[in-house]
Amino acid sequence: MTQALKAGDFTGLAKNYAQYRSDYCPSVLKALLGLLDKPIEEIDFVDVGAGTGIWTSMVNNAGVRSVTAVEPNDDMRNNGITDTKHLSIRWLAGSAESTGLPEATADWLSMASSIHWANFDAALREFHRVLRPDGRFTALWNPRLIEVNPLLVEIEKQLDTLCPNIKRVSSGRSGITETLTEQLWLSPYFENVVYLEGRHVIKMTPERYLGAWRSVSDLRIQLGPDRFKAFLDIVEEKIAGLSFIEATYLTRAWSARRKS
Repeated sequence: MTQALKAGDFTGLAKNYAQYRSDYCPSVLKALLGLLDKPIEEIDFVDVGAGTGIWTSMVNNAGVRSVTAVEPNDDMRNNGITDTKHLSIRWLAGSAESTGLPEATADWLSMASSIHWANFDAALREFHRVLRPDGRFTALWNPRLIEVNPLLVEIEKQLDTLCPNIKRVSSGRSGITETLTEQLWLSPYFENVVYLEGRHVIKMTPERYLGAWRSVSDLRIQLGPDRFKAFLDIVEEKIAGLSFIEATYLTRAWSARRKS
């Protein structure tokens, strides 16, 4: 019997997540690095809720001094270890609220598409502890801009038909992101909040596009197995015969400096 997924649980989804999810916008990465008061080669970076290491690998390849990936889910972490074995990334079991890292060991700490699953206040307290003076915390997401492609708009409408009250918990364009700037400014742990965004276009094969949907946790939970399968069948029918699906992604990032 298959165990039901809980909110934020990606057990069994790691392979699809690693293989089919999109990278983040390279220009946003470059801008975020520019906010740090250190040369890139002197930056010690920590990625919390690292998943399978998509964002982690991008930062590693930018040339930082060290990279530590912290991920609570065994399936995601093990997949990440395998996928990044050619890179100098240290993987640890830990969470946003309890990373297991020593105090003042990071210049930059991020959560990519994951802080919405964490206890926000407890996570910021932990990040303040782990960051060095003037270090920065970044929360970022990478949602699709469905409105620029009529096909994607039509596919999203199918979700509303199957589940009229569906909530896109991890979409990066709702929920925590609506108030994140204010929450960071009001936090006793961070200041100097900066918001950045950048678009990038990816031409996805039908296989990759379907695989990206299969990697989504919140929809599986809300739709349930039968309706989720019905949705995937609808998507497969709508993209049948296409060579590729053009998807525009909007990387959205909030960066805040550690308070002394």
